[in-house]
Amino acid sequence: MQTQEREKVNKVAAAIASSQQYLLSMQNPAGYWWAELESNATITAEVVLLHKIWGTDQTRPLHKVEAYLRQEQRQHGGWELFYGDGGELSTSVEAYMALKLLGVPATDPAMIRARSFILQRGGISKTRIFTKLHLALIGCYDWRGIPSLPPWVMLLPPTFPVNIYEMSSWARSSTVPLLIVCDQKPVFVTDPAITLDELYAEGVDQVSYELPRNGDWTDLFLTLDQGFKLAESWNLVPFREEGIKAAEKWILERQEATGDWGGIIPAMLNSMLALRCLGYDTNDPIVERGLQAIDNFAIETESSYRVQPCVSPVWDTAWVIRALVESGFAPDYPAVVKAGEWLLQKQILDYGDWNIKNTLGKPGAWAFEFDNRFYPDVDDSAVVVMALHLAKLPNEKLKQIACDRALNWIASMQCKPGGWAAFDLDNDQDWLNSIPYGDLKAMIDPNTADVTARVLEMLGACNLAIDAKNLERALTYLINEQESEGCWFGRWGVNYIYGTSGVLSALALIAPQKYQLNIERGAAWLIGCQKPDGGWGETCRSYDDPSLKGKGNSTASQTAWALIGLMAAGEATGKFAHEAIERGINYLVATQKPDGSWFEADFTGTGFPCHFYLKYHMYQQYFPLLALGRYQAVIKEA
Repeated sequence: MQTQEREKVNKVAAAIASSQQYLLSMQNPAGYWWAELESNATITAEVVLLHKIWGTDQTRPLHKVEAYLRQEQRQHGGWELFYGDGGELSTSVEAYMALKLLGVPATDPAMIRARSFILQRGGISKTRIFTKLHLALIGCYDWRGIPSLPPWVMLLPPTFPVNIYEMSSWARSSTVPLLIVCDQKPVFVTDPAITLDELYAEGVDQVSYELPRNGDWTDLFLTLDQGFKLAESWNLVPFREEGIKAAEKWILERQEATGDWGGIIPAMLNSMLALRCLGYDTNDPIVERGLQAIDNFAIETESSYRVQPCVSPVWDTAWVIRALVESGFAPDYPAVVKAGEWLLQKQILDYGDWNIKNTLGKPGAWAFEFDNRFYPDVDDSAVVVMALHLAKLPNEKLKQIACDRALNWIASMQCKPGGWAAFDLDNDQDWLNSIPYGDLKAMIDPNTADVTARVLEMLGACNLAIDAKNLERALTYLINEQESEGCWFGRWGVNYIYGTSGVLSALALIAPQKYQLNIERGAAWLIGCQKPDGGWGETCRSYDDPSLKGKGNSTASQTAWALIGLMAAGEATGKFAHEAIERGINYLVATQKPDGSWFEADFTGTGFPCHFYLKYHMYQQYFPLLALGRYQAVIKEA
């Protein structure tokens, strides 16, 4: 081996060892890995509002939220959806609201800058529905401008074309409690009581509370909304009490023993608001558990306090196992074994909401969070199966049974178009995104290329099988989803780099010869996106503007995804993109910090495309290690 080549091999080995040690230092004694899941200021702002409404603000360190919000405010005066986005109106209004609730006066320089930013973008009247709803709770917006949600929706059976199970799991768990809140239309008095009159660009006396019209068929929903509001004003809402009771029962049945609802803060906050509207007491065990669950999502430092939208221990743990073993750890290494056994304990053996539409499937999946019995998901389950496949556990028979259960559940979740969605089966009624309430365009959970690819990668990596016709349907779906440029859309990660990497990893294992041309086109697209510094990066704006596909600042996680995709393509076709891969590996080695970690400011996770983004703090750690580990395996074989 030449000296230069040996130096490169040694540098990669050193980077791998350093990363491995960093990850080991982060393992919880219970066996799992878990790092912050960062979003935007609205989550924390809404938690402040909730505690003010319940009167529980004095028992939480909410005074530290002020420091967090001031830190997150940008020079232009606003707050961001994702790093570097230039500020976003609704996020900024909610942050401003929270600061006022915390006692910061409108004359504070930070508030003056924020107000200027907000007014320049149209003020409160131009914000999203959910921001307006939160403001209506404290009398800072009029309930007339909030779409009606008639409680009788709860009574529509699953066999009816319109029912709560046609909503995505996250929309459903957040909407059912709002059926109660929107029926009651409460205006709570907070301490301090605030107004936000100064945030109406047109003047608070000139506000039009009419829902915006689109000039197309969707305006029919506005006519329906007017009818609902008329029925409310005349107290003629049919089956109102029955709907309220059904919603209350649904909420109580779905609270975890730990207090969580749906594993996400919006569902938890809305459920707590519903209980407040129904007159529950702060000392009620249901309420105490709910508040504690929200506390568990908080991150408190010496000077600040913020709240995560969700937590990701199952997801993080499974990926760390894969990264450690594929970068050289023995399958029975103690840290790997402990993590694998922790994952086995987290398998969900209860029926959840998925069973409403999937009547044939049996439990056996995993969720994203510590506790979320009702909402396991396909993506997590597939990654956990791949992680367990790599780990050698003391009870291999138990592991195999668990993986078989998961495979059967995943197979039963295949959607009619051939792909897989995250949480539900055939949850694809796109018209729901057109209702006035659904302005985040996240009311459904259709099958996607990235989740489908994960399932197929699992089949190939673990030598598992499903019905041959269903496998062919899945492959056909994936090929049909390929974009004209050669890439694939990423629903749950930003964006086309994420989607393309996942599909290449799947096709390379399942049908490399048959789909060689598709693989080569995907790899060529990735090569064409590489930055001058050797890395890859893509902005969240690529969801809004397809011309930005593959364009953005280089990040460690997205560079790793591109490398993983390119190496999979090379293995499949025998055509390694040597120069691109070498430059990408050099980027990862060069940007690694002395402690073995990587840092990226950019958000590379997706909650709702165009509307809600995430920064998984572990993405910048385990994906680079996985890429380096696979590269090391390639050069050893060469």
